[in-house]
Amino acid sequence: MKRLMIFALILVTAGVVVAQTDKDFVSTREMDRINWMEFRDIVPSKITTVLLPTGTLEPHGVINNGADNTAPFAMAKTIAKRTNALIAPTLSYGITGSMEAYPGAFQITEAAYRPFVKQILEGLAKNGFRNIIILNGHGGGQTAVLQSVAAEVATEKRVRTLVINWWSFASDETKEVFGEDGGHAGWNETAFIQAIDPTLVHPEKYTGPEMTTANPPPGTWSAVPSPSSIGLYQKGQGFPKFDKAKADLYYKKVTDKVANLIVEIVKKWGLAGL
Repeated sequence: MKRLMIFALILVTAGVVVAQTDKDFVSTREMDRINWMEFRDIVPSKITTVLLPTGTLEPHGVINNGADNTAPFAMAKTIAKRTNALIAPTLSYGITGSMEAYPGAFQITEAAYRPFVKQILEGLAKNGFRNIIILNGHGGGQTAVLQSVAAEVATEKRVRTLVINWWSFASDETKEVFGEDGGHAGWNETAFIQAIDPTLVHPEKYTGPEMTTANPPPGTWSAVPSPSSIGLYQKGQGFPKFDKAKADLYYKKVTDKVANLIVEIVKKWGLAGL
């Protein structure tokens, strides 16, 4: 009995050690939830990387209009500790484009968006972040603007920037998990949201392929507004399905890949003395 008690005590002690090891050294990774004094004590002495989720509000088939914000913010929360980063508040309004006519969508012009984003990035640099990582959830013209502005700030403020379009970067994982390509609000993006919060997914509203349109080959045709809120990257592939197990697997593979890229790029920046 005495040996059993000693063994149990060892296990409990080991558990405490593990718990203490797993405990983060900051109260939160979210910038808008942290106190200014704690921020002062950790940036840049202990944390030099910030994750900025960007998206927009636009229709996404049978998932939430804010999917482009939901996805990068959830990703940021998943990988923040692993990348030793803080999370800046999500930039939730963006350059929506051809989806702006749908109910609940918002469109910010490039003329308004570009200087606003630049001032945010400059503010992050001013606050001591050396590595500014934009986790972008929305494509179209917004991608080019983010890349351009990030490059300007990197040069002008002597910081390091990285812009990641998660769905493009994870195209191999899309085909690996689902066996086919995805789409805007297609199987891949729907699954990503399903893994984050299944209550944001409404399978009962999906009536079939008539709700989708395949993206046209470049230079062939274009339509405004977009005829469907589900845009397939390839004809006949990426129709939304609602497999929770595959959704969870996909989320893990994508977030792991994004985290590994950030760690790799930051390490190489350091090795190069940049």
